Amino acid sequence: MTNLNNPSEASDPYCVFCEIVAGREPARIRYLDNDIIAIVNRLTWVPIMLLVMPRRHMSQLEMWSSGLMTRLGDVAATLGCMYCPGGFRILSNFGYDGLQSQSHGHLHVIGGQFLGHYA
Repeated sequence: MTNLNNPSEASDPYCVFCEIVAGREPARIRYLDNDIIAIVNRLTWVPIMLLVMPRRHMSQLEMWSSGLMTRLGDVAATLGCMYCPGGFRILSNFGYDGLQSQSHGHLHVIGGQFLGHYA
């Protein structure tokens, strides 16, 4: 397993997710392996908000076209089942209009309550 405290592992010095991977920013980690990290989101719109992402900085499009996507999805679904037994959503935002706020590719796992019907 890669050392979380190794500063050289952050590939983008201005990316908060790279800072978390490098151990320079705090996070509540829910899953970690050599390639993937899952953390509790600082946002609290719903009771459970997890972020599942590659440890290496890549864009949302790069993440989706990488060989890691199946594993990222497996981790997201496993954590969703674990933390949201009543149901959950896995989301991925692309670009400004899609409300993507971080350049580091990631999946959202949200749940912990009834999420409502689609508008």
